[in-house]
Amino acid sequence: MDRDTLLDIYTRTMRCARSDEKFRSLIISGKLATLYYTYRGQELVTAAMMAALNTDDYLVTTYRGQHDQIAKGVPFDLLYAEIAGRATGTCKGKGGSMHITHPATGVMVTTGVVGSGLPIANGLALASQNRGDGKVTVCCFGDGATNIGAFHEALNMAQLYKLPVIFFCQNNRYGEHTAFADHTKVDTIVTRAGSYGMKGIKVDGNDAEAMHAAAVEAVEHARSGKGPVLLEAMCYRMMGHFFGADFSYMPKEHLAEMAAEDPLPKLRNLMLDHQFTEAELDAIVAQIDAELDAAAEFAFNSPFPGADELRIDVFEEEIAA
Repeated sequence: MDRDTLLDIYTRTMRCARSDEKFRSLIISGKLATLYYTYRGQELVTAAMMAALNTDDYLVTTYRGQHDQIAKGVPFDLLYAEIAGRATGTCKGKGGSMHITHPATGVMVTTGVVGSGLPIANGLALASQNRGDGKVTVCCFGDGATNIGAFHEALNMAQLYKLPVIFFCQNNRYGEHTAFADHTKVDTIVTRAGSYGMKGIKVDGNDAEAMHAAAVEAVEHARSGKGPVLLEAMCYRMMGHFFGADFSYMPKEHLAEMAAEDPLPKLRNLMLDHQFTEAELDAIVAQIDAELDAAAEFAFNSPFPGADELRIDVFEEEIAA
């Protein structure tokens, strides 16, 4: 991997990591009251994936998808304003953290219903195929989403029509509070690709070079018209199901393994191995922190949506010719 690509992945990763810390600090301090599904431990998988995409490629993600949105390019100020319920947010403060939409960066849907994004991703991919615009749709979900009907229906349809879609399973090994082995009998999610004659790729999501190579392979396959890809990135959810939940359901040996595989120090060591200096890396983090401070200030200084917004974006409105 060349230095520019590695720098891009590092920057996206740290934007995700620092935002997660900032967001948790705002909740702890009482400045922000919201339910938050932290993605700690999954920063690198999405950074490497989004670095392989074009800005106008589509993204469908889930309630635990703030890292996907950030890595895809949603501006901090609009994201924070939306989560704070302000009129300047991506959805005018009416969507909140579980329903971020920002078409300018390709973020088309964030859904709060487990697994419901897969059929929607097919719709976006079918539209791209019909238009011949060359776009790829990436649909992010966790291992817990792979046992509902929509997962199987979406994969079957995508392969049937050779849709340019990547089903990106960020396998963090837990569906809510249930370990992967306790809700799924196959050893790996990617095994199911064979059931539909679909290309499947499994990768260590904590390895930046391997993760990016897998993402590039998946994108090239989908964009070239060869059909969909099921990409399974193995990673860890290093905090509870939601921010504030404990780890009582996780075995101690799992917690130890999770800490040893933390992608952030591994990525920093990789950067140093590629002759980036500590000062360069720290400067990137400092710049990101400054952007986050400005985004929080922007959000909290923005107005709440007015009462007139209650009926706007709810019903279809006729547009005068």
